[in-house]
Amino acid sequence: MEKAILKPFWRSFLTYNWKFGILLILLFGIPRFIIVLQANVSGSYGWVSIIFMLMWITPFILLNKDGRRYIGIKKPQNYRWLLYSFLIGIAFCSFMFISANLLFGDSLNNSFIYISKSYTLPAGELTATNKLILFLTFSLTGMTFSPIGEEFLYRGLIHGSFVEKYGEQKASIFDSLAFALTHLAHFGIIYNLGKWDFLFIPALLWVLGMFILSQLFFRCKQMTGSIWGAVVSHAGYNFGMMYWIFYHIF
Repeated sequence: MEKAILKPFWRSFLTYNWKFGILLILLFGIPRFIIVLQANVSGSYGWVSIIFMLMWITPFILLNKDGRRYIGIKKPQNYRWLLYSFLIGIAFCSFMFISANLLFGDSLNNSFIYISKSYTLPAGELTATNKLILFLTFSLTGMTFSPIGEEFLYRGLIHGSFVEKYGEQKASIFDSLAFALTHLAHFGIIYNLGKWDFLFIPALLWVLGMFILSQLFFRCKQMTGSIWGAVVSHAGYNFGMMYWIFYHIF
């Protein structure tokens, strides 16, 4: 398989298979995990955006045109499902928000409450106008960097590396597990009042939610015949998160 999709430069020392997929999981997952944890302390998320950009460009560095098409970087076959994918992302985010509120209220056990504290807002009272501007600004960023970067990596490169040995369905379990576990850095392992804490039950529910979300992204990829289905659904989830944070928490 690697001769068909890897660029010639990589073929002599890389094989595109499940071992390569595990290497990608570790190569991106460990630094990203550490950087996000550090950002939760410092409040500076610039390096996180750089990680997403590296995820974004990696398929273009490693794969030839056929390889990029193999992992789904191609024109969608069903544009109606692009809209459905976006709505699915918003709907699942809303389910996550409502569930977290019912279970944990306004405490830091609520993933949305904790994540909202990572956003740096200007001093002073939020008016309707500047709240809208901030909402649109944060939404635009949230709907581009992480959805494209993470989907190109997880539902694209990593997923594809497991397909030959395990098939599409089992491969989606591997990429979903990797995606879900790396999001423990965003919530589950929390930093508050100068100390770290691990919230076992909230973390377990959060990881389960991220796993199910990943499976939805995979289904959207299948239904659109393109990685862009997963990207758009991911963008919908992030858009929903921005809405709930800005209009129901702030």
